[in-house]
Amino acid sequence: MHLISFKELTGQQLEEIIDKAIEVKSNPQKYRTALEGKSLAMIFQKTSTRTRVSFEVAMTQLGGHALYIDWRTTNFALADIYDEVQYLSRNVDCIMARLLRNSDLQVMAKASRVPVINGCDEKYHPSQAVADLMTMKEKKGTLKGAKLVYIGIHNNVCNSLIEGCTRTGVKITTVTPIFNEPSRDEELLENARKTGLWETTLNVKKAVEDADFVYTDTWVDMEFFLDPKFAAEKEKRVKLMMPYQINRELLKKSDAYIMHDMPIHRGYEISADAIESPKSVIYEQSENRLYSAKAIILKLLKKH
Repeated sequence: MHLISFKELTGQQLEEIIDKAIEVKSNPQKYRTALEGKSLAMIFQKTSTRTRVSFEVAMTQLGGHALYIDWRTTNFALADIYDEVQYLSRNVDCIMARLLRNSDLQVMAKASRVPVINGCDEKYHPSQAVADLMTMKEKKGTLKGAKLVYIGIHNNVCNSLIEGCTRTGVKITTVTPIFNEPSRDEELLENARKTGLWETTLNVKKAVEDADFVYTDTWVDMEFFLDPKFAAEKEKRVKLMMPYQINRELLKKSDAYIMHDMPIHRGYEISADAIESPKSVIYEQSENRLYSAKAIILKLLKKH
């Protein structure tokens, strides 16, 4: 079993992973040797802070070993992905890959003898969404009936939130003036529509009125944020998106928790006062990446 998106999971299976993450967080000693002798290969084509740290520390704290593989310094950069994964999966117990293209991740999953985890691609970010849903459940006590508003660019994180929320009974409203076309997945959106739990609007003030959680993400993908070739597009996006910034003014009538998957661009998608607000759970949410990584690996290796 792989975790490429949530399409492979039922709502119940997803909630089991979330509950396992909460349990692992409250009782780390119980799982200290759960993955003794096991190895996780972590392949990075994209930069990372939280995904690398969370999965590497997760394996260490579970008694296993994580192997960091930089795409550019290995033969993944030269050879056929299928062949390289055929080899790699004969050496390790699990693979986590953070890639630029979902199509390459699909090839990995076909070639691999062991579970493959999507550590982020242009379409989905399931390990992030597990941590997000875990944070929401900790705060609300239940996911069913909770209301999340996502404000920003419709991207990979937005896709996984829509999929994760609608599978677990969370009402999600997206306020996304820009659609990141490489992230488009019409099947995912159509399935979400059918649940009646997802809606989209541009009326950001109304959307946040009764929200339990308000969530944002970067307006510019991390690999383009400092790229001079992307400067004109960045300027255009910032101009269009500024009225949708999460700040004190937007949330003055709201009691919602504030979420962000990081890295944060202060003064762009979110203001400093919102980040430091007593209602901000951003750093808790990022810490939960560790426990969600543990739960995902335990589930896929059937060590739960």
